[in-house]
Amino acid sequence: MNGAINFTYGFSHGVEWGWPIAVYLLLAGISGGALIVALMIRFYKKQHEDTPLLKAASLVSFATIAFGMVFLVGDLEKPLYFWKILINYNFSSVMSIGVLAISVYIPLTLVMCLYLFEKEISAILAKKAQILGYFEMVMTLLKKIRPLVEVLSVVFAVVICAYTGFLISVLVRFPILNTAILPALFVVSGLSAGTASASMVASYFFKEDTHSGDLKTLHTIEWPIMAVEIMLIAMLFVSLLVGNEFQQTTTGAFKSGVYATLFWVGVMGVGFGLPLVLNFALGKHVAHSHTAFYLSGMASVLGVLCLRMFIIYAGQTFGV
Repeated sequence: MNGAINFTYGFSHGVEWGWPIAVYLLLAGISGGALIVALMIRFYKKQHEDTPLLKAASLVSFATIAFGMVFLVGDLEKPLYFWKILINYNFSSVMSIGVLAISVYIPLTLVMCLYLFEKEISAILAKKAQILGYFEMVMTLLKKIRPLVEVLSVVFAVVICAYTGFLISVLVRFPILNTAILPALFVVSGLSAGTASASMVASYFFKEDTHSGDLKTLHTIEWPIMAVEIMLIAMLFVSLLVGNEFQQTTTGAFKSGVYATLFWVGVMGVGFGLPLVLNFALGKHVAHSHTAFYLSGMASVLGVLCLRMFIIYAGQTFGV
């Protein structure tokens, strides 16, 4: 990659990758996770209508990946030269492969939004007959390939979630980062944050009943997702604990100091503990279930952000 484009300065003084990259990793995970769960439910239930959940997931997916690119590009040493990444590919580089995947994924999320909000866009363009005509012509063509777009969206959503893990796992000097567990953990945690985000947006903006069939399905699968996420985190810790002498020293990130606080309070307490408490303490009471729904969702997203922050900062701190 061009030497002038690197993650050395920008917002991240002191470490190569700082909080802007952690936020980008969160937003990319939410984007991919939301689209995956919504489209998989559509495929599984053989839905033909455009449900509030699918609308919410498509909007969340496009908005978060677009916003995430602001943080990613902003963390470059020379942000105005980001376009060079788009025309100079090195397929032996994980970053180049990721940029190519993003270049395909973002248009896919945009097309999904066009499918789901065609009526709303047409209403906005109603007073501009010529532009509306062009829009309708484009939509006629796009509708013919919608099944293909939906399948490709799921495939590239998985790629985007996994790529964020592969991107930082290539840093061989950092045992917490340089592990094959990381891509899987990022996919699963992305599903967790994406599920929570899509659920909240579907309920708040598209008036989906929190006890509807689709949201009940999401509520059912979020616990297995959480269990797998905890298992992968445990595997990461154990792999360090049974590794060589240096790898064992990196487990200190989990045991004491600011990073341990971030992990146990932010990831385990807020991300996992709070949703469980809210579900069992308030979820059964109708008067409080709505509050518990939103608090639990926000806690899940915040927990995934804390996980990204922990991995980025502790990972780079505990290195050779």
